Amino acid sequence: MVEDQTSLASLLGQFAALKGRKVLVHGGGRLATAMAANLGIESRMVGGRRITDAPMLEVVTMVYGGLVNKNIVAGLQAKGVKAIGLTGADGDVIRSHKRPLKRVKMDDGTEQMVDFGFVGDVDRVDAQLLIQLIEGDTVPVIAPLTHDGEGHILNTNADTIAASVACALAEHYDVTLTFCFEKRGVLRNADDENSVIPSINEAQAHSLIDEGIIAGGMIPKIENAFEAIHKGVRKVIITHSENIDGSRGTTIKR
Repeated sequence: MVEDQTSLASLLGQFAALKGRKVLVHGGGRLATAMAANLGIESRMVGGRRITDAPMLEVVTMVYGGLVNKNIVAGLQAKGVKAIGLTGADGDVIRSHKRPLKRVKMDDGTEQMVDFGFVGDVDRVDAQLLIQLIEGDTVPVIAPLTHDGEGHILNTNADTIAASVACALAEHYDVTLTFCFEKRGVLRNADDENSVIPSINEAQAHSLIDEGIIAGGMIPKIENAFEAIHKGVRKVIITHSENIDGSRGTTIKR
């Protein structure tokens, strides 16, 4: 979405039109992959998540925290939205730790221990800083980068950041978390855009993962969605970027 100017303009237009308090968390993985390829740096993904070695960390920091974030902020300003771009390091808003070795289910069904490199798992979100911005009619635009408090930037999955921010704000607001991506929702048939599953509970999600219907990058979305629900978020919507208002897509509720 954020890589294509037409799709981005549509997304920002819809986001600007949303009423009430709001926060935007963005990704930019395809642009980071393209930039890395231009620099001769290999991109590796496991279980829908990027492995981030030292050269790739430099790429994602430049792309997410710079190019993508500032283009989004500028685009929102043009639509009359007072926005401010942040990474997790800015204002110490999102603190994380470097992910330890993690057991991951591979595409062939086997499991392996994977070192994701300089990838951060979120420890805390400073909700009060975000609230100050929100209540001051400023929209935080958060890049998928965090820090460990010891001077190290860590690449962190955008959906994870979105869920963590939603959970932190759920203690203060009635929060709906919307994951926007290139599909209309969670699809029963990946080749059929009309096979959207309108709602999913946790037991159904586990079954769909076991059946391989939910796979790849959709798995962390689903995992983050249910974690957010368990931590107080009222509703999670997984939908296409053209339906940011949540009128269509897959809904997960408490």
